[in-house]
Amino acid sequence: MNLLGRQARAAHTIQVQEKRYGYFPKVFRWRGKHYNVDAVERCWNATRHAPHLCFRVRCREGVFDLYQNLRDDTWRLVPIRA
Repeated sequence: MNLLGRQARAAHTIQVQEKRYGYFPKVFRWRGKHYNVDAVERCWNATRHAPHLCFRVRCREGVFDLYQNLRDDTWRLVPIRA
């Protein structure tokens, strides 16, 4: 299941502030707090109304799915395990 499915209602807007290799999220900001990505566990492409790059990331605070809308470069987050 991904953002383009039932989890879309649970997604939160975030700001990715730094990328690793110009591609992978490295630091993001959510609800006023910075999160450092320790590992990208998975990445995949998804398409529904717009193409998305999707990343499952592990941080000290938990595991999150991050979604980048490639059309407008916006990012969304769905907590997986916090």
